[in-house]
Amino acid sequence: MTPIRFATLAGVTALLITRPVGSAEPAVTLTIDVAHPGHAVSSVLHGVFFEAINYGADGGLYAELVQNRSFEHAEHLYAWGTVNRGGDGDVTIETAGPLNAKNPHYARLTVRDPGRGFGLGNYGFGGIAVKSGENYLFSVRARTDAAYQGALIAVLEDESGRPLGECRLAGLGSAWAQLDGTIKCGATATSARLVVLATAAGRVDLDVVSLFPEHTFKNRRNGVRADLAQMLADLHPAFLRFPGGCIVEGRDLPNRYQWKDTIGDIAGRSENWNRWQDAVRGTAPQYYQTYGLGFFEFFQLCEDLGAEPLPILNCGMACQYQSKQLVPLDQLDPYVQDALDLIEFANGPAASGWGAQRAAMGHPEPFHLKYLGVGNEQWGEDYFARYKIFRAAIKAKHPDMQLVTPAGPGVDDGFWKLAWDKFRSGTPADIVDEHYYRPPQWFLENATRYDAQDRAGPKVFAGEFAAHDRDRRNTLRAALAEAAFMTGLVRNSDLVAMSSYAPLFAKAGAWQWAPDLIWFDNTRVYGTPSYYVQSLFSNNRPDRVVPVTVAGPAVTLPPLPAREVATYGAPPLTPYKPVSIPALFAAGGLRGSAGEIVVIVVNPYAEARAAIDLHGTKSIAPGARAVVLTSASPDDENSFEAPTKVAPREETVSISGPSFEHTFPANSLTILRLTAAE
Repeated sequence: MTPIRFATLAGVTALLITRPVGSAEPAVTLTIDVAHPGHAVSSVLHGVFFEAINYGADGGLYAELVQNRSFEHAEHLYAWGTVNRGGDGDVTIETAGPLNAKNPHYARLTVRDPGRGFGLGNYGFGGIAVKSGENYLFSVRARTDAAYQGALIAVLEDESGRPLGECRLAGLGSAWAQLDGTIKCGATATSARLVVLATAAGRVDLDVVSLFPEHTFKNRRNGVRADLAQMLADLHPAFLRFPGGCIVEGRDLPNRYQWKDTIGDIAGRSENWNRWQDAVRGTAPQYYQTYGLGFFEFFQLCEDLGAEPLPILNCGMACQYQSKQLVPLDQLDPYVQDALDLIEFANGPAASGWGAQRAAMGHPEPFHLKYLGVGNEQWGEDYFARYKIFRAAIKAKHPDMQLVTPAGPGVDDGFWKLAWDKFRSGTPADIVDEHYYRPPQWFLENATRYDAQDRAGPKVFAGEFAAHDRDRRNTLRAALAEAAFMTGLVRNSDLVAMSSYAPLFAKAGAWQWAPDLIWFDNTRVYGTPSYYVQSLFSNNRPDRVVPVTVAGPAVTLPPLPAREVATYGAPPLTPYKPVSIPALFAAGGLRGSAGEIVVIVVNPYAEARAAIDLHGTKSIAPGARAVVLTSASPDDENSFEAPTKVAPREETVSISGPSFEHTFPANSLTILRLTAAE
C-alpha cells in the first residue's frame, strides 16, 4: 500500500464517452477463434488482498465487539467508561501481577459500596450492534481479593440504558481465571454498550473483556463477521494475501507485523499500534491491532473460503517511505528463521515444534502453504541484499515454495526498472509483485501491458491495484478501467499468475484510504462497482484462453501528466505520449469439460453494436446468457442507501449462429456465456 495521493482527472469523463453510437452498421468486430485455444488460465489468477487498514480487522472483519479489550491502548480506558449505580468505588489501570507480560495492563475495580452495581461500560467501535433473539458470547479474565464475595454481571444495554440481556458469572477467586457466559439479546440496537458490574465490596481485576456474536462465519468462536466474510466467499477468491500491506513493514521495526505474536491464546497476543494511525487521511491515535485475527485465523479463513494462503513477511526493513530502518545483514537470522518457522507452523507435522502449536490451536492437519512473500513493497539494493539471504535459506529447505518478490512501490519508474534488471540478469525470482494505483486512463492504456513481455522470466503478481478516479471515489468509471486492464491479465495469464485489488475493506467514518473494494459499518455492508468487476472475473474465469481480435475505430487519449503516475515522487521512466486504445476491450476462453465459451467485453464508451464471429463452431446451443454491469452514468457509485445501484444483471440472449450482432451498453462490462451445439 503506497501512501500517496494522485491529482484529480477533470477530463476523464469526456475521454471515456467520445465515440459516437453506431446505428447503421456495427462499429466493432470481435473475432473469437474457438478452434485454437491457447494456454491455460492460472488457477489462482483472481484473489483478494487483506490489510488491517480502514478498521478492516479490529472493528471490521474480526468479529470482536469490544474495543480495547485488554486496556493496552495508549489511552488505557479508551472506549470505556465508569458505570456507577448508587455505589462508591474507583477504576484504575494496574500492571502489578498481570495476566501475562505481553499485555501487562488491566483494569482494577476498587468497590467500597456496590450499590446496584459498580463497574465499566464498553462502547465498542462506535457502538455495539446487536440483534433481537441472537446469542452473544461473553468472556473475561478476572481475579478478586479475599474481601470480594460477589459475582460479576455482564449486561447489554441500548442507547437509553435499557437492559437487553445479561449473564451472571460466579466462581471468582484470587488467581486469574477465564469466566464465560452467554447473553441472549431481547431487542435490536445499533449503538448498544457492554457493561460489566461488580456486585459486592472488594477488589476485582479485569482483563481481556470480550464479546462475540455466536453466529460468526462458519460459527467459529474467535471468528470473523459473517456478512463481511460472505462478501469474500461470494467472490470465490483463489487466494488470500495477508496481513498486508504496509503494516508488514511497520512505520519502524518495532512496529512491524510479527506473526508469532498473533497465535495461541488471544490473551497472550501482544497488541501493537496500527501503522495507519497517522497516515494519509488524518490521525487515528487509538487505532490498534489486537492480533485476535492472527495468522492461525487467516489460514483458517483461507480454508473456509477455499483460497490459497499467501502470507507476507517482514524482510528486515521498515517502511521506506517513513523511518527507513534496516536490520543489518549480519543480524538478519531471526527474521529468516521467522520465515522458516512459519512454513513449519503451516505445513509441519503435528509432532514438530511449530506444527504442535498449530495442532494445539485445533488444526492438527497442515494448511498446505505454497506461496510466501518476502517483504511487502520494498525497493533498491538494500532490499535485494536481504532478499537473496531469505531466498537461499527458504529454497534450501523448501525448494517448492513459491516466493513472491516486490518490484517496488509502483511500476515504470527507477525502482521498478532496477528490480526487473535484477530479475533478468541473474537474481532468481518466482513471482514478482507489481502495484498500480493510477488514474483510470492509465488502466485503459495498459490493458496490453503484458502482451509482449518475455515469458522466460518470472511470473507476475498484479498484487495491488485500483483506479483512482476524481476525489478517489468508487465510481463505475474506475471499475470499468480496472476491468479493461483485467482483460489483459486474462489474456496474459500464462505470465500473470495472480492479481488482487487493494484495499479490501473500509469502515464508514473510520477510513484512512480510498477507494476500496467493500464498505461497511457496524450493521451493513455493500460492494462497490469494483467489487462486482472482481466478482464477475473470478466467477467467470475460463480454463483456457482463446484468441480474440478487436477491429474498429481506435480512441486516442492525450498524455497523462507525469505527476499523476509518479510513485513516492519518482517520475515515470519516459514521458507519456498520446496513446491509442481499442474500440472495445475483450478477452475470451473456454470453461469446463463441455467447452463453454466465455467472452469478456468492456465498453467504457458510448453504446456500441458489435459483429461477433465465433470461428471453430458451427452453431450455438439455446440458453446463451449475458451478465452485464452498467449504470446510467460512469459517475455512479453504490452506497448504504443504494447498495446495488451499480450491480450485475443477468440476461438471456438469443443467438442464432456463430456469427451474430450484440449491443454493448455504454459504460459496461459484459460476460457472454455460450455453448457450442453438438
